[in-house]
Amino acid sequence: MTDQPGEPVTRLERRKQRTRAALIRAAQGFIAAGKLNVPVLEITQAADVGMGSFYNHFDTKEQLFDAAVFEALDAHGALMDALTASIDDPAEAFACSFRLTGRLFRRRPQEALILLSNRLNLVTAKRGLAPRALRDIHAAVAAGRFHVDDPELALAVAGGAIMGLGTLLREQPERDDAQAADKLTEDVLRLFGVPAEEAREMCQRDLPDIDAFAEPTSAA
Repeated sequence: MTDQPGEPVTRLERRKQRTRAALIRAAQGFIAAGKLNVPVLEITQAADVGMGSFYNHFDTKEQLFDAAVFEALDAHGALMDALTASIDDPAEAFACSFRLTGRLFRRRPQEALILLSNRLNLVTAKRGLAPRALRDIHAAVAAGRFHVDDPELALAVAGGAIMGLGTLLREQPERDDAQAADKLTEDVLRLFGVPAEEAREMCQRDLPDIDAFAEPTSAA
């Protein structure tokens, strides 16, 4: 992409963007399938691009896979920001994102598998949901809505809980994802100092319409 906003994007730049996006999508598919040892040739074939095109964008397969994970994280975080943009209470914004993330494990299975495959690194990730959740925790503490001494530790607890939920929903397809997500959110809110009755009421509120937002796509 060009550095200056408003500048026209050339045909060559658009082609580069499409090629990179195709490589990212292919890599995300392999990550979701647990195929991390796939050769570069197979990735380029899945992306329908030439081998040389791969090295125009990435030095190694690992670099591509990192980019694919980062873009999945960014897409998820941006979606949560969009869905909670109208919520002024940081505690409710946190709860809403938590409840929605629990539902997205079933609604967006490939994205969910990418998140779960990187769950050990998600809490410390500088992109995606973790920094946004930490932002909401800090804001809720500052507003007197959460009562936690260590926001980063609170994030680790919340992150472990939501990844545990994702694993449980994958292993138990008969489990009601919405009910489980709401109950877990209620428990986390209470752990963070929200009174039980208020936490329960907050987790019974209507959620934004996830289906009003398009499926995440790889950025150029």
